[in-house]
Amino acid sequence: MRFPTLGILALLPGLAVSNLAAETTLPPRPNIVYILCDDLGYGDVKCLNPKGKISTPNIDKLASQGMIFTDAHSSSAVCSPARYGIMTGRYNWRSRLKSGVLGGMSPRLIEPGRLTVPAFLKQHGYHSAAIGKWHLGMDWPLKAGAQPFDDTIEKGEEGWRVDFTKPIRNGPNSVGFDYYFGISGSLDMVPYTFIENNRVVKLPTGDKSFPLMLGRTRGTSRPGPAAADFEARDVLPALTRTAVKYIGQRAAAAKRGQPFFLYLPLNAPHTPIAPTREWQNKSGMNPYADFVMEVDAEVGKVISALQKNGLARNTLLIFTSDNGCSPQADIPELLAKGHNPSYEFRGAKADIFDGGHHIPFIARWPEQIEAGSASDQLICLNDLLATCADMLGQKLPEDAAEDSVSILPALRGRAKHPLREAVVHHSVNGSFSIRQKNWKLELCSDSGGWSAPQPGSAEAKRLPPIQLYDLSSDIGETTNVQEKHPEIVARLTKLLEKYVADGRSTPGTPQSNTGEVNIWRGRLGASQPKKQNDP
Repeated sequence: MRFPTLGILALLPGLAVSNLAAETTLPPRPNIVYILCDDLGYGDVKCLNPKGKISTPNIDKLASQGMIFTDAHSSSAVCSPARYGIMTGRYNWRSRLKSGVLGGMSPRLIEPGRLTVPAFLKQHGYHSAAIGKWHLGMDWPLKAGAQPFDDTIEKGEEGWRVDFTKPIRNGPNSVGFDYYFGISGSLDMVPYTFIENNRVVKLPTGDKSFPLMLGRTRGTSRPGPAAADFEARDVLPALTRTAVKYIGQRAAAAKRGQPFFLYLPLNAPHTPIAPTREWQNKSGMNPYADFVMEVDAEVGKVISALQKNGLARNTLLIFTSDNGCSPQADIPELLAKGHNPSYEFRGAKADIFDGGHHIPFIARWPEQIEAGSASDQLICLNDLLATCADMLGQKLPEDAAEDSVSILPALRGRAKHPLREAVVHHSVNGSFSIRQKNWKLELCSDSGGWSAPQPGSAEAKRLPPIQLYDLSSDIGETTNVQEKHPEIVARLTKLLEKYVADGRSTPGTPQSNTGEVNIWRGRLGASQPKKQNDP
């Protein structure tokens, strides 16, 4: 088993995205299944963290059949911005979302006309479905005279502004998906009802809320409109059943030459932490660990569906997470029982530290990926769109996927040099970091999120305004060396400024700069972190 080996990476600035046109023959277009967990930490997967105490046999088997990426990152440490990056290949701070996350009723985030993964694949003969947590906004129909929604997170009476009998506009179908089934935001956000394509499956009839963790009394999800029979514990199994059904429905067409793209953003193990009765107390630790085990079992069902339908060999299956583990998992309780959801990284969800954005990433594609392999390439969730284009031998438009790099050479074991020049990280309050080679520069004195030192705290005010870490010798980000290496601070700051000014971080024509950022302060929006249950 390999772990992050950050010190041996080399750097080739300005490296162009690989293009399959250089290949002598193109393989058949693969089906693509993209499983995105919600708040799953790197250390929660047993094959990535042998010291971990949670059993994940299905994910471990997947890794043994494919490739583990030990240095994979989300572009953000929270939900909505990470998903924006996956769908568009752009950093979220180039959109209107400069900090925090959307609510379940927030307006559509992806800009009209913006090229997305499903829209691109549709141009090349793919059928596509999104099944799960969307959390990228949609325009809900309002009752007469009701105040429009913004990007704050709704609760209570606010949810009843919606006329649930009417169709929703600008949801997943509007950005290229042929089919959608799921929930609009996180499972702790209203409304509590399933959506199929552009309509709710069942009308909300009253208010509900759910415990943030099963059996605990420390808080509940936001109260608001809910269908009478909607229960938090039923959501994960329902998403899996729908995904398995979709795979079965598309199998014949896929074998005839029309591949499919299944985007499966799970609701778990995010709050409400609600394992079904079958999985309660299975871990011997707490409900969060039980929920992770249930996630593993549900992933196993999707893997089995591909196998049973004869689709496994020509399907690129990616398993990953949108950000690190949330403090709502009761990390101190898990640590006391010998389990660290963040592996050896500092911090957790929401933070600028690696615990916020260093994530599991496993890929299996028997036709192309060597079983049991590993890669220490620095990659980002934004890289999906460029990778899809590379697989199909297509060139992306200049005004699309500006922060996306193909990882296809790494998947095939042919990457002799680093694929990425650098990765930009973003925290819940809009703090910035840039990672290049073994160096990580953080343009804030604090965590940028929920861990100590919190933004605005007395401790944070006593610290230097920037942080620099050498991850080759300090993977836990314990020693700030910014005073010893001013030349590296200057170089990385200049590179980040260039990415902002150019409107892109990949080679190509500079784009209009829509990311109005304060590089020197290193954050956008409020200086105080959101409460832990906000995203």
